[in-house]
This record gives sequence, C-alpha cells and structure tokens, in this order.
Amino acid sequence: MSEDGEQRNDIPEREGLESVGATRRRALMLGAVGASAIVSIRPALASTAVSIVHCQIPVPDAARASGWIAADGSVVASGTAGAFAPPRQPLKGEDVKQALAGGQLPSVEYERSQAYMKYVRNLHSGTSGFTCFASLQMPRG
Repeated sequence: MSEDGEQRNDIPEREGLESVGATRRRALMLGAVGASAIVSIRPALASTAVSIVHCQIPVPDAARASGWIAADGSVVASGTAGAFAPPRQPLKGEDVKQALAGGQLPSVEYERSQAYMKYVRNLHSGTSGFTCFASLQMPRG
C-alpha cells in the first residue's frame, strides 16, 4: 500500500507477462526451425555444387549427333569446311565452367574451343545439356 492508503501494483499484469513469454517461446521455436533448415540445406547445396561440376554437355545434342560445329556455334553438316568435328565425349561441367570464366576447354585448340563454347552458350531449354549449362551459370553462395 502507498502512503495515502491506495494499493499500488508495481508488478506488471500477469497477462502481459504471459504474452511476452509466448512471444519469446515462438521466436525461439522459429529460430530452432530456421537453424535446422540451414543445417539441412547446406549439405544439399554442397552436393548440388559437386554434381554441377560433374554434369555433362553433349556437343551437339543427340538429335544432331552427326553434325559438326561451325565457328559461330551452329550445327552444320559433317565435313563442312571450317567446321569442327564434335568431341568424342560430352564436355564436362567443370571444363565448361572454367571456359565460361575466360579459360579454354582442355585438349583442344583455341578455335575449336571457341566454337564449342558458342554452341554451349546457345543451348536452350529442352536441349541436351541445357540444365547443366544453366546450373553452371548460377551464382554460388
């Protein structure tokens, strides 16, 4: 009681405390859910990054496998002058990634590498190797 006989209540109302407690519990639960999501997403991203560099891009795609690659990256008839025979094996994602960063495809001369990379840059959805190429261009965190 106060000096003038009135009862003072210096303790906050119980409802306010319960509300604050509920808010804190909710925040802690959300934090725990968020932390577990991060823990489960990071390994998935790591395995995705590993699979991306191991993906392959056939040059040209299976539908045009008998074609050669012209200097502009288009697929032309085999034996066309100035065009390049396709590589014996699909291009490796890791090699394409390095070439996209300004390097050159390994084991081929400069002009052939440029033609193959122009072909790769012109891939579109539905073409073999497009998903690999698109994933190589995505920034990694």
